Amino acid sequence: METYEFAVVGGGPAGMSGAIEAAKAGVQKIAIFDENPTLGGQLVKQTHKFFGGREHRAGKRGIDIASAMAKECHGLGIDVMKDTVVWGIFKGNTVALYNEGKAQRLTAKAILLATGASENNIACPGWTLPGVLGAGGIQTMMNVHRVLPGNRILMVGSGNVGLIVSYQLLQAGAKVVAVIDILPRIGGYGVHASKITRLSVPILTSHSLKEIIGKDRVEAAVIIKVDSKNKPIPGTEQRFDVDTVCLSVGLSPLAELAWMCGCKFLYVPELGGWMPCRSEKMETSVPGIYVAGDGGGIEEASTAMMTGAIAGIAVAESLGYLTKERSEELRKEKTKGLDPFRCKDFGFRRVANEKLIENIIGSKGVRE
Repeated sequence: METYEFAVVGGGPAGMSGAIEAAKAGVQKIAIFDENPTLGGQLVKQTHKFFGGREHRAGKRGIDIASAMAKECHGLGIDVMKDTVVWGIFKGNTVALYNEGKAQRLTAKAILLATGASENNIACPGWTLPGVLGAGGIQTMMNVHRVLPGNRILMVGSGNVGLIVSYQLLQAGAKVVAVIDILPRIGGYGVHASKITRLSVPILTSHSLKEIIGKDRVEAAVIIKVDSKNKPIPGTEQRFDVDTVCLSVGLSPLAELAWMCGCKFLYVPELGGWMPCRSEKMETSVPGIYVAGDGGGIEEASTAMMTGAIAGIAVAESLGYLTKERSEELRKEKTKGLDPFRCKDFGFRRVANEKLIENIIGSKGVRE
């Protein structure tokens, strides 16, 4: 059975950043496992330019960041196993995976779980009709496979993803009839909202999806206004003739492997629900198991890169490639990169992450 010093599950921004930082520090045998045919995770769908500073690769499009990071991984001699599903992690840091038609096992001294997130849904009459899609699925169709999912789209959710995907749909030639959100204010950045409102797309806050109409596929959608307690207000229904309803209503961490490892969990609604507790070095309650990116709390691709880098630095220290002092210096540098995405309106993310760190040893509210 093959042994690695560092195994990374997930080749998105968090996973690649962790592998890159560890390799730069001198860690010798590193592998990245990803179920997709290319590295990059959600980055391969993102055609917009990133915010932030140089450490966030600001000013570059997600697709270009993915290519650059993948190239860096190969240049550092990191083993990359694509089209590979990691289906279990067992005692002794044994990783069970499926690749090229056969099951395999390997061991690793340290493991980074950078497994990302899954899309949430809304259950309402008609929600199982063909033509009801998640925002991530629509991005895959448009930006990866060059397939327009529909011609007239209702977007449900005004977070950054909903706003960005709405703009990309407009760029691709579709008509976005409206963006709705149950919250009383827009959830995403103003710059993204302005792009679509300038193109005459209405954003209707305090509105919810009541019903999706259609026989064999989506034909229309009915929305309804809600009060301050999110209760529907009768008589405020509006009908839109659409062939596609896009759901952008949040994400949940994909943390099954962390459950399997026996990591302690905490419920933090601000970050997506149940997620593994972690130290400031991104290590879970199970020694040698680290978590980064959306699998450890829903934030941004930029924060995924920073948390992945912090994990990679910590792994290098634990394996003896970095001194404690040098590791702390590098970690503080990367932690500063998190600040722009955890301040002002998004200060709740800082508080939520502090909850996870405070509960690493276990306390009230921690689920094992």
